[in-house]
Amino acid sequence: MDAIIVPISHPTASLRTAVTLAIELNCTLVALCSQQASAEEALRLVHNTGAELVAINTADMPAELLPQFATSDLLSRTGFAYPRDTSAKRNLGLLLASLLGRQRIVFLDDDISVPTPSDLGRAAFLLDRYAAVGLSIGHFPDNSVVCHAHRATGGAQRTFIGGGALAVDPTAMPSFFPDIYNEDWFFLLDGERLCSAAMVGTAEQYPYDPYASADRAAAEEFGDCLAEGVFWLLDRGHGISDATLDYWQEFLGLRSTFINEVTDRILLTSKPADEKHRIAAALTAAHARSARIKPALCVAYLQAWLADRDIWQRHVADRVDQLATSSGGKVGKVLSGLGLLECSSLTIT
Repeated sequence: MDAIIVPISHPTASLRTAVTLAIELNCTLVALCSQQASAEEALRLVHNTGAELVAINTADMPAELLPQFATSDLLSRTGFAYPRDTSAKRNLGLLLASLLGRQRIVFLDDDISVPTPSDLGRAAFLLDRYAAVGLSIGHFPDNSVVCHAHRATGGAQRTFIGGGALAVDPTAMPSFFPDIYNEDWFFLLDGERLCSAAMVGTAEQYPYDPYASADRAAAEEFGDCLAEGVFWLLDRGHGISDATLDYWQEFLGLRSTFINEVTDRILLTSKPADEKHRIAAALTAAHARSARIKPALCVAYLQAWLADRDIWQRHVADRVDQLATSSGGKVGKVLSGLGLLECSSLTIT
């Protein structure tokens, strides 16, 4: 394995798990810091540990470092913008890995642990055969708020591999993470269908309260609805090109019915009254946001997403042409060429 890349927004101390893993697996740790985390604190955290660290304050990175995506513009114009910076961080990780020639990287969220570190090595090993390899997320399910509510009210709810613990070869995976909930599901698509992917080993998600704020359910709804709609098609042997206006008209109706059915089951559970109230509030917010989603927006988003894939591939190719040879694979030179050196802290050059 070449690197573990952590998009961190929780306090820097939550990086400790990744530090331990990076040392044990003898690979570089890349910490992409914002909000409650900082590159300077990450450097102090690894002091005297022997860890190889590259930490970047992503809020200070040049605006032109990543392309302006049509999908982001579309959601901003229509009131569905997703207020997270995780996608930008992961895209920065992909770009850095491509410029440094790193072919086996693992994305690991800052609220994920890996009880058996060798599972990450197994995932990296399988990249010889698969474009992406994810760890099964246990302990606490990795689902949207609506899907958490579905499970909490008696529904059978599965999980899927995702960016929380995901090994990829960026040189063989010409995809990007769009600014949307379930961005990792879209990353795993090759433009028409799911890329070759596998699951191995286990990671654990730290528990959290999915119903703490109804705003979370509202913010997730467009990405949750779109991804579920796309993968529902794929499960039935169709491709993304089959996601027509008529298809989305049907699926959006099914989505609305699904949320209503989950809401109706809340009263049948034995959960405390306060939790029932919070689940109901979250579902009400999700349903209200879902009602605003129109078939034309879904079609337009997927068209913009396909265009963005081309934009991303050209952007990475241009950066590689500009920097890969002149930098000689040196981290410091790559960061300098990208305008990131001033907002970075590192233990390697």
